[in-house]
Amino acid sequence: MSFLTYLDQNSPRINELIADYYRIDTNEDIKRYLYTPLDKFSSNGGKRHRPLICELACGAVGGDPSMVSSAAAAIEHFHTAALIHDDIADESTLRRGEPCLHITEGEGLAINAGDLALSQVTGSVLNDKSLSESQRIRVLEELVEMTTRTIEGQALDIGWARDGRFDLTLDDYLQMARRKTAYYSGSTPLAVGAIIGGGSEEQIAVLRDFGMATGLAFQIQDDLLNLTGNKELLGKDFRSDVTEGKRTLIVVHALIHSEQNTELTAILASHTTAPTMLACAVDIMQAAGSLEFSRDYAIGLVAAAKSDMADKLENNEHSRLLLQMADFFIERMR
Repeated sequence: MSFLTYLDQNSPRINELIADYYRIDTNEDIKRYLYTPLDKFSSNGGKRHRPLICELACGAVGGDPSMVSSAAAAIEHFHTAALIHDDIADESTLRRGEPCLHITEGEGLAINAGDLALSQVTGSVLNDKSLSESQRIRVLEELVEMTTRTIEGQALDIGWARDGRFDLTLDDYLQMARRKTAYYSGSTPLAVGAIIGGGSEEQIAVLRDFGMATGLAFQIQDDLLNLTGNKELLGKDFRSDVTEGKRTLIVVHALIHSEQNTELTAILASHTTAPTMLACAVDIMQAAGSLEFSRDYAIGLVAAAKSDMADKLENNEHSRLLLQMADFFIERMR
C-alpha cells in the first residue's frame, strides 16, 4: 500500500471520529451557532494526515494504533482551530474551495468555534479512560508544548507582517516555520503515537525528529505549490502568499540574493492581486534561484530524516508507510 492510498482509505474513518465530537445532542440554538458550523468546517478537512501518522507512529513501535484515537483527534481539533483563527488573521475568504467560517458565520461565532476546538485538544485526551493516567499526563504535556510553540510561530509570522519586516535571515524563517507548522504537522503527532505505543525514549526521539524535518518540508512544499502549482486547482489561493506578503523560505532567500530585492519588497508590501505583478514576483524569485534552493532544502531535510529513522524502528508496514510519507512530500514538490 502506498502512503497516498493509506490516506485515501482511512481519512473517512478519521472524519467520523472528529464528527463525533461535534454532532452531539444539545440545545438547538447551541447547535446552530456552534456545533453545526464547526462540524461543517471540520468536515472539509483534507487528507487528515496528522491523525493518521499518529496511528502509524504507534504501530511503528509495536503498539496498537487504535489506542491513539483521542490523541489523534486532539491534534486534528487543534488544526481546525488554527485554520479558523488563521483565516481571520489573514482576512482569507476561502478554505479548500469553501467559504471560511468567519465569512459564513461572522467573526464572533467563528472565533468562538475555534475556541471550542481548542478546548477539545485537552478534553479529548482527559476523557479517554483507555489510556493510563501517566499516559494522559505525558500526552497532554506534548499537546501543551505543541500549542505553545505553534502560537509562538504564528506570533512571528503575524508580527513580521504587521511591522513590514523584510530584514529576515534564513534562520529566522526556519525558526518560525518549525514552530508554526512542524510541531503540529509532524513532530508531535509522531512523538505522541510512539509514546502511546510504548516506544523507547530513543524511538520517540527519532520519530519526533523525523516529524520535525518532514513537517518543515511539508510547509516548504506548500509554499512552492502556492507559487507554481495548478492555478485551476488552487483558484483564488494561487499565489496568495505574494498578495499576503508572506515571509516564506523562497521569499527570504530571494530578498537576500536577488538584485531586484527592492522591487520584490515593493510587490510584497503592496498586497496586490494583479496577475502580472504576482508573476513578476515569482520571476524574481526564480531568477534568484530561490525556488530551486527551497526545493533542494526540503529534499535534503527529508533524505536525512529517512536515513536516521530507518535504523531505529522495526521494519513493519507502519514504519514503511512513514518513510513513504516523506517520499510523498517530495513527489508533490516536483
